[in-house]
Order: sequence, then C-alpha cells, then structure tokens
Amino acid sequence: MKADAAWTVRGPLRLADHDPGARPARSSSREADQARLEALALEIDRLQTLMWAQGQAPGPQAARAPRLLLVLQGMDTSGKDGTARAVFGRCSPLGVRVAAFKAPTEEERARDFLWRVHAQVPRAGELVIFNRSHYEDVLVPVVEGGIDAAERDRRLAQIKAFERLLVESGTTLLKCFLHLSKAEQARRLQARLDDPDKRWKFQASDLATRAKWDAYQAAYETALAATSTAQAPWQLIPADSKSNRNLMVAERVVEALRALKLQAPPTDPALAGLRIDGD
Repeated sequence: MKADAAWTVRGPLRLADHDPGARPARSSSREADQARLEALALEIDRLQTLMWAQGQAPGPQAARAPRLLLVLQGMDTSGKDGTARAVFGRCSPLGVRVAAFKAPTEEERARDFLWRVHAQVPRAGELVIFNRSHYEDVLVPVVEGGIDAAERDRRLAQIKAFERLLVESGTTLLKCFLHLSKAEQARRLQARLDDPDKRWKFQASDLATRAKWDAYQAAYETALAATSTAQAPWQLIPADSKSNRNLMVAERVVEALRALKLQAPPTDPALAGLRIDGD
C-alpha cells in the first residue's frame, strides 16, 4: 500500500483537521489485519537482512550500503515502544537498533543539541529506530519557555540541514508522527495506573505535560510543517487504533525498503555448485 498523500505533511499543518481515530489501513477483519501485519513484519526482516548484508560486504562497497532511519514522535502513550515491538518483532537483532532520547544529560547539554543525535544515526547497512529524536529540542524547550521563537527557528533550520546531510550521505529518512487524541491518551494513562504491572510507566510529570496539551500540539504543528521536505516528509499516523498505527508504519517501512531495490552482495564464484560432505 502506497503512503496516502492525505497523511503526508505538506505546508501549514493543523492537527485538528486530521482525525487521530481514523483507520485507513485497517480492514473489517481483525484476523486479516493481524495476518497482514505478520506478512509485513516478515518482509521487513527479509529486506533488512539484505541491507545488512550489503553493509557487511568486503571492500569499499560496504561503506556505500544504504541505511534507514525511522523517526517516531508523538505525545506520551502514542505508542512509540509498541510500534517498534509490533513492526520489528520479526527482525534479527543484527542490523536493527532502537535509540531512545530522554532529557539531555549534563554532558549532552554542554554541546550543540544535535551532537547526541548524530552519534546514533545508522551506519551503512543498518536500520535504526529513533524513539523520540532531535525534535524534542524544538518541542519541550519551546513549550516550557527554555528557548524563544528566534532560537526555535534557528534549530528548525539546523534540523533541515542535518537531515539533508543524512539523505545526501545515503540514509533513507522516514519520519512518522503518531497522532493521538487527548481522550485516548486519558484512557491509556488510566490503564497504566490501574495495572500494577504497568504502573511503573506512569510519572507524575505525565499529568503536567498533559495539562499543556494544546501548547504541545501547536509546537508539533510548527515543527512538522517547517521540516517536512521532499527528501524527508513527515507522515501523520492516526494512533488511537493501535492496529491501524502498526499497519501504517509497517507499510511505510516496507515501501521505503523496497524503493532501495536491495539485493544480496556478490559472492565468490567458486562457491557455485559447491557441495558439503555429509560425513
């Protein structure tokens, strides 16, 4: 399924115009959707294995192997962890990595805001999932008053330049905003509180952030509209339905990997026809 242009950010953005409860990827059958997600996950594993193999090939061609960076952004409980589990659960650990970005440490704050991010981008042949990303630095400090509009705009311009560097250096960049409703977030936060095994995920700060919902939505609208480019467009993913969310992200990952036209690296011709003695 090709990425739906209706969910691609192009120009000014008003999140309220896009229904987080929409289910464009789902069918009328839960069983069919589960089977389709399983098939997509297996296809991601197959394609990612080919990409990783290209990065492991001997010689200078390995450095030219493609690589894929998936950026997952969204409000608390939008499902960044769940998406990574559902979409990449069939992948071999080789060549697949998740990088999670929390509040910067003292060491990180002593450098430019992209320093810690650049260190985590995929190497040749690797697939990396960013659970939150460099976009946190144009969201949290904007809402909390840590930077002004001028500094925000400088950072947005620097992010565009950073992403252009990645793309021009051989990285396919896939950016997905998990679009969650405020009502669904309330249900998920309550579910965490009600489940003793998941209560550890709940932080008092979650409620403080939730109280600034409108400010965060506005900050996202500005950041997504300013950084959705032809080379690295933002995809809106309606996330109230977990199955729809997982299907849409999986479809976009498969589409991105197939566009790379991946093939196994060449092997030694002497291996053709080789038979292993069973004794």
